[in-house]
Amino acid sequence: MSPRIFSRKSWPAALATVIVTAVGASMFMAHAPSSAQAPAAAPVVRGLPDFTELVDLVGPSVVNIRTLERASASGAGAADEQMLEFFRRFGIPVPPGVGPRGPRQERGQGEERPRGVGSGFILSADGLIMTNAHVVDGADELIVTLPDKREFKGKIVGADQRTDVAVVKIEATGLAPVKVGDVNRLRVGEWVMAIGSPFGLENTVTAGIVSAKQRDTGDFLPFIQTDVAINPGNSGGPLINMRGEVVGINSQIYSRSGGFQGISFAIPIDEAVRVADQLKANGRVTRGRIGVQIDQVSKDVAESLGLGQPRGALVRGVEANSPASRAGVEPGDIILKFDGKAIEKSLDLPRLVGNTKPGTRSTLSIWRRGAARDLSITVAELEPDKPEQRASAPEGTKPQAGVAAQSLGLTVAELTASERENLQIKGGVRVASAEGAAARAGLREGDVIVGVANAEVANVRQFEAVVARQDKSKPISVLIRRGEWAQYAVIRPAR
Repeated sequence: MSPRIFSRKSWPAALATVIVTAVGASMFMAHAPSSAQAPAAAPVVRGLPDFTELVDLVGPSVVNIRTLERASASGAGAADEQMLEFFRRFGIPVPPGVGPRGPRQERGQGEERPRGVGSGFILSADGLIMTNAHVVDGADELIVTLPDKREFKGKIVGADQRTDVAVVKIEATGLAPVKVGDVNRLRVGEWVMAIGSPFGLENTVTAGIVSAKQRDTGDFLPFIQTDVAINPGNSGGPLINMRGEVVGINSQIYSRSGGFQGISFAIPIDEAVRVADQLKANGRVTRGRIGVQIDQVSKDVAESLGLGQPRGALVRGVEANSPASRAGVEPGDIILKFDGKAIEKSLDLPRLVGNTKPGTRSTLSIWRRGAARDLSITVAELEPDKPEQRASAPEGTKPQAGVAAQSLGLTVAELTASERENLQIKGGVRVASAEGAAARAGLREGDVIVGVANAEVANVRQFEAVVARQDKSKPISVLIRRGEWAQYAVIRPAR
């Protein structure tokens, strides 16, 4: 999600009343007689934190980054730095003529013009700077301004779009690097501070608390959520704890209006440093891949498969000739562990695999047809996503409406040889029509059912036999293929 930026309101006056009330209550309790039945005293709020020392400590390490681009021959009108970043970050086309030069005024071809503004912070005394990839993306030139007003031209060492992390180098020495903190020690409710250049206003300080950790807003990053005010130009600046350590890079916000609504996201610094180390060494980031498309495991699916609590990553598809395919992973498998590390949510898997060096031999623990098993897999290097391919519709098969299938609201048909070949499956039945309970479960014409209640089905006869053995008063799980994707559906009896 792209960063969105807002302004911060002042703290409500009611907070002072809460503080006074809490302190007054503690004074009363100090003189009250003790009682075994008296409840334990709540923690006393003694006042708001003082950020002045943190600003003095970290402020000299925070920089302003201006990006420039060369005007094209078309002579499109220029936008000012703040408005241009707003339009770019939210995917809105820049209106012609927007900017300080007024409508219909054009710049000469090749002339540099402001493109955006952002923030960054110093990683090393010799001029390495960390920021967001979206801050420097597409820039023809970078101007880095230090807090002492010195300006340097910046060179992009490397940028990683997947994590939105970039490293910039300036030719300077004797700079003040930040101190990197331990994200594992960061606690929800803890005070944090941000320094950046919102709307081009350099060295602006805002503060708030950690609202949540491990927020899933991307494939490779569990974000830190805060209520610190983040606005256009704050992107790439540091999130700082009360010990003066950088714990994150301010990167994104959530908004329905385009204005600050109290929800900001920061990239955890440990993840960012891991990416930055690769960018410094190689100029790019290499990640592992195993070649599966995955989804969350719902509560209904977990219960119907005997898994208990919903956990793991449901394999919806397996790429041909991928590490997963060679290891024997099948659509419908649920991956529970990778190299012994538990997969609690589906997004845990790409993070663990992505952080694994290509060529590493690893172990997948999977759940298949009611039992756990381990598979050995060799991790490959992540490649660009392949376009989705859909199987052609089968022809020449006659739908059959057996008694068991009808009880679920289904009419099914045998698969053709070409369909089995296209889907790379040994057997199954095609859904000719879905009504009643099956339709409510999300099944539709063209789906291919390859499993029922943890049992494989190769043809219509076997499908009828498996369904006939099930208790019709209880939900029944079915594993279906829809094109190259696999998913579970739970058919519930009508009540």
